[in-house]
Amino acid sequence: MNRKTLVLPALAGLLVPALAACGNSDGAGSSGSPIVVGVASQIEATKAAPAPLDPAQSYDVDVWNVLRSTFQTLMRLPRTGTAPVPEAAESCGFRDTQNEQYRCTLRSGLKFSNGHALTAQDVKFSIDRLRAINYPNGAASLLDDIDRVETPSDTEVVFHLTKPDATFPQKLATPAAAIVDSQVYPRNALYKGWETVGSGPYTLKTEHGGNRLSKAVFTKNAEYKGGLTVKNDKVEMRFFDDSADMEQALRKGDIDLLTRGLTPGQVKGLQNSRDKHLMLQEMPGQEIRYIAFNTNDPTVSNKAVRQAMAQVVNRSQLVRDVYSYTADPLYSLVPTGIGGHINSFFTKYGSPNAAAARQTLQQANITTPVKFTLTYPKSHYGASIAKEFATLQQQLNSTKLFDVRIQGIDRWQQFRTDESNHKYAAFGMGWFPDFPDADNYLAPFVGKGNFLNSPYRNDKIESQLIPGTRQQADRTAAAAGFKQVQDILAEDVPYLPLWQGKQYVAARDNITGIEWALNSSSALQMWELGRGVAS
Repeated sequence: MNRKTLVLPALAGLLVPALAACGNSDGAGSSGSPIVVGVASQIEATKAAPAPLDPAQSYDVDVWNVLRSTFQTLMRLPRTGTAPVPEAAESCGFRDTQNEQYRCTLRSGLKFSNGHALTAQDVKFSIDRLRAINYPNGAASLLDDIDRVETPSDTEVVFHLTKPDATFPQKLATPAAAIVDSQVYPRNALYKGWETVGSGPYTLKTEHGGNRLSKAVFTKNAEYKGGLTVKNDKVEMRFFDDSADMEQALRKGDIDLLTRGLTPGQVKGLQNSRDKHLMLQEMPGQEIRYIAFNTNDPTVSNKAVRQAMAQVVNRSQLVRDVYSYTADPLYSLVPTGIGGHINSFFTKYGSPNAAAARQTLQQANITTPVKFTLTYPKSHYGASIAKEFATLQQQLNSTKLFDVRIQGIDRWQQFRTDESNHKYAAFGMGWFPDFPDADNYLAPFVGKGNFLNSPYRNDKIESQLIPGTRQQADRTAAAAGFKQVQDILAEDVPYLPLWQGKQYVAARDNITGIEWALNSSSALQMWELGRGVAS
């Protein structure tokens, strides 16, 4: 088949296949040749973050793609759709009308990759361990509503929650709830290094140079007992320093598929390519990009400064000049396509207006120009981020109301450690959802233990609105509470949403299953990939 762009329609994050992948399957990769996936990012171990593949530490989209393929969770997101289904569990469900007690029964015969039996005690150990270690940049906050975990038998697990949480099944589908071997992983410390011991659809072998992962090889786990059908025998994940090298590897056939990291120019080049052996598929994206503020930093602690920035930033220019319309302007932390989304920032601030920003600062007796540094990670979010922040700098400084300096940080883990320690006044971040619900675009950003360690607090959001939305098993009924949260954040501006990205999957034309490569949380489903016959 000639290379063409395939567009998948979506409704509320539900991926619907538009066309089956090319070629006739020959057993989905069973010939022994691994399917090679390229990643334009780095997974590294540092002194502050020594255990990159430990679920108790990791909270990053690329690492989670590794963990989803090697560990099991009680629940998982389905091939398409947003309602979680059992994975290591045979069945799960709330056992009370208040959504405060959640009970799961495990499948029989579950084993870890080292041969150890997986029991309910391992599930309890894994959850208790995550919360006990409570790694500062980790995902423990996702499960902070758990009061206690009980194991009535080797196959039964009961979660008692401190308050109702209708999103709890979705949280159990994330790698935060990955089940680790209690005989291998230390109870109160991170499991350092590059090994994993899980029960997922693949076993893992890694190659690394120094403190960076260079290759991850996933081999079909013959002992896997779960709900997935694995359509290949081996997948290899290779890591690249930049997207240009990754694209060239795809064009040469050194890799078979890539799922993110392409620049707008590369997307356009692949769309217009005459190479019949390449396919580019556009999918609905739930990635967002935003500026986060240290609301205790004296340069931006007055919310009038942050509001004035919200009145000046031109999102349309960003998506046009930097991202060539591979993204859309975003006026809330909750993206379009997710239930409960409203354009709260546009409603409050409208189109860019320097005169209105000047008035905001004058009324608050703020001396101009306001000087501060805007920091961003150089490579983690792709090559376009430098141009993005240069454009933001120009937008702000051209008003004469701001004197903004920008700085890029080379190492992602260093950037994360520094922002968590409040070393930056304002910094750029991205977010891929843990699960497709408005709760996951709001709750992780507020309250004690939020994933950025932000000092921002709002009692109404934390004690009333978020708990109220979690009582709604019918998620459409939670929209009113989500609207109030978004309006409060637009008023206080602890975060300034910028854009929502589209998702692209590029592949060689003999790779099958690319229409299923990503689920409704934009997570890689490598078990769906196979190798067919090239055109």
